[in-house]
Amino acid sequence: MLRYALFTASLICSTFSAAADELLERLTLPKGYEISYFAKNVDNARQLAVSKSGVVYAGSRKAGNLYALIDNNQDGVADRKIVLAQGLNMPSGIALYNGDLYVAEVHRIIRFKNVDKQLSKPSFEVVFDELPTERHHGWKFIRFTDEGELLVPVGVPCNVCAENERFGRIFSLNLQTKKLTTIAQGVRNSVGFDINPQSGALWFSDNGRDMMGDDIPPDEINRVSVDGEHFGFPYVHGGSVLDPEYAKDMSLADMQKYVAPKLALQAHVAPLGIHFYRGKQFAKHMHNKLLVAEHGSWNRSSKVGYKVMMVTIKEGEITAYEPFISGFLDKEQTLGRPVAFAELADGSLLVSDDFANAIYRVRYNNK
Repeated sequence: MLRYALFTASLICSTFSAAADELLERLTLPKGYEISYFAKNVDNARQLAVSKSGVVYAGSRKAGNLYALIDNNQDGVADRKIVLAQGLNMPSGIALYNGDLYVAEVHRIIRFKNVDKQLSKPSFEVVFDELPTERHHGWKFIRFTDEGELLVPVGVPCNVCAENERFGRIFSLNLQTKKLTTIAQGVRNSVGFDINPQSGALWFSDNGRDMMGDDIPPDEINRVSVDGEHFGFPYVHGGSVLDPEYAKDMSLADMQKYVAPKLALQAHVAPLGIHFYRGKQFAKHMHNKLLVAEHGSWNRSSKVGYKVMMVTIKEGEITAYEPFISGFLDKEQTLGRPVAFAELADGSLLVSDDFANAIYRVRYNNK
């Protein structure tokens, strides 16, 4: 059944507020990199996708909106914002495939067919509606494989709870047969993954459980080697911490049957979007770096995260984890919270921020 989405259009104000300008001045990047606003006033911007014609699409979580952002004069700043849909159920995850825009709500996947051509009168259809309806960790990040299968995570509906085959997994959805296949299990809440363009392996972030103190358990960066691998939740966290409730009788040796993370991060940094840089604009050493958006802590006595980090991977192993964009946190004051990434055709990088309601553009200027 075809559904019609609510539509509004507006111009993005080209004069940024003093507070917004101050935020940009506080952000620090490696030498040669510049950051600017691609778009402002994009309420609760989350996952991003860029069409072949250059339209930038953005999902949201709390706002319930789906956006299209258009840079008509190709100056690196969006000058038109279209709200394609409102009132959706946490439409955080979006992905483009063959010109169609797929949007993940909590309970279903919807599709805007040939989306670039229907910006003036957008409509969508439901393509899959058999996902759980629980909203706790129900928002999603989605991505297509090269074979056309849609990767869809389903987070657990709790802080920590018993294992369930419907939750705590990353699934592959065949849109023709509607069949779900488990790609990874024992995954508490992944809101970011990407396929390494060199090896073809799936890497994903995972947010560790809460209420075990400031410093445990670690958040995680993981790699899938074999479909169906178990990454430990709810028994083992971060590859090293046994859960006090669900692993009471488990020995340290029992941990070995679960896949340990490739990188155990600081507790509560909340890694969300991850992205292998594929463009050619950045310095050569940045090619194939894995970028990680640390969204930042919410339940820690002193805040951590609030950065974009870059990961060096050699032969499938992480050899370095370094800051790429810092300054979203000023002592204990939150200024921004990075979420997800996308690349423009020129190789510049877009970064969404659901706290500052902004999308940044990062470019490299070796001059």
